[in-house]
Amino acid sequence: MDQTAFDRTRIDRFFEDYVPGSEYEYGSATLSQSDIIGFAEAYDPQPFHVDPTAAADGPFDGLIASGWQTAAVMMRLFADHYLSHTSSLGGPGVDELRWLKPVRPGDTLTLRVKILEARTSRSKPDRGLVHTRADLVNQDGDQVFGCIVINILRRRP
Repeated sequence: MDQTAFDRTRIDRFFEDYVPGSEYEYGSATLSQSDIIGFAEAYDPQPFHVDPTAAADGPFDGLIASGWQTAAVMMRLFADHYLSHTSSLGGPGVDELRWLKPVRPGDTLTLRVKILEARTSRSKPDRGLVHTRADLVNQDGDQVFGCIVINILRRRP
């Protein structure tokens, strides 16, 4: 995993800097029990996310983070470390979103990305589309989340 292969900071990155085949690893986020319960109470109030006692007898043998919280952690790390603040124009979507293993209190998640494809837009040649495989792994190296993020980025002027 090459953590420093980008020649430019994310403030100065443009479409051309996202080279297919490049892989990076970034950041980390640790989820506490209160983080998990707080998110779930607001957005996904299922017993195995909000009630440690009920979760102990539930299908996951304990409290786990909402998959949507895991996706939000991925997006935070993606925005903080990988995505250009200068050239990002949003994105049309995410493909193949998967929750692969439960995230538990105390787990530390790290973002691993691989650029799968980068192509100039056919209709707007001042920008391109970048397809990035984005995975989260826990402190044991187990993949807990994965998706393919599609971003639109400005080309270098």
